[in-house]
Amino acid sequence: MFFYLAKLGWYFAQPSALLLVLLFVGLVAIGLGCVRSGGSLVLVSTAGLLIAGFLPLGPAMMLPLEDRFPRTDPKGPVAGIVVLGGAIDTRISESRGDYALADAAERMTEAVRLARLYPEAKIVFTGGSADVIPDGSTESDPARAFLLAMGLPADRLIIEGRSRDTAENARFTKELVQPKPGETWLLVTSAWHMPRSIGCFRAVGWDVTAWPTDYRTSGPADLWSPMSRPSSGLAMVDLAAKEWIGLVAYRIAGRTDALFPGP
Repeated sequence: MFFYLAKLGWYFAQPSALLLVLLFVGLVAIGLGCVRSGGSLVLVSTAGLLIAGFLPLGPAMMLPLEDRFPRTDPKGPVAGIVVLGGAIDTRISESRGDYALADAAERMTEAVRLARLYPEAKIVFTGGSADVIPDGSTESDPARAFLLAMGLPADRLIIEGRSRDTAENARFTKELVQPKPGETWLLVTSAWHMPRSIGCFRAVGWDVTAWPTDYRTSGPADLWSPMSRPSSGLAMVDLAAKEWIGLVAYRIAGRTDALFPGP
């Protein structure tokens, strides 16, 4: 139930959608003669779109997430590398008969680099389908195909294809690999997604080592630079807002061990 409520709620809660809906409602109100209230809605929504699109609001929301877990050298031998799904476009992969990497492709490429750096480590990919109405396609098959094409041997790969969200990534992967106490496991996911991911793994009793990838900001200097494209600004605000809302929702639901997990 949590999965479906989260999907439905976010569809209407994402900032860009809310601002566009407000703009539309304002224009309709003006057309119906409610000029004052309609004009206020148009003003607020237009200002919001301009701020989110052109000013560095997105980087300001993203930086605390991305800087929360810096990379640290693993302590001891690396037993395995867990790669969270979200880097593969299942719709395009299915229709084109290939593996189509999405915006978070660095999760996959970094997994390959780490696999070569730690040749004894198992490589675990965890990700099923995040569609509200599943069509049978998951990330697991194209992920396996990609990792094999990059030269990783099949006997090093463990594929978990049931999970639909981050909490299920943690729970199902732990059940599958049965990590031993004291083992070092690296968790590979986007830097902005790392706090919630670490919280989910800790909630199931698995203390993994953060290995963030796919940074969307270069650092504090981004706070003083306007966005190169308004579409990029809106997209970053949406992405960061989703993660902050997810942190709160997951904590309320008991899916993480803290509101804002840290090192």
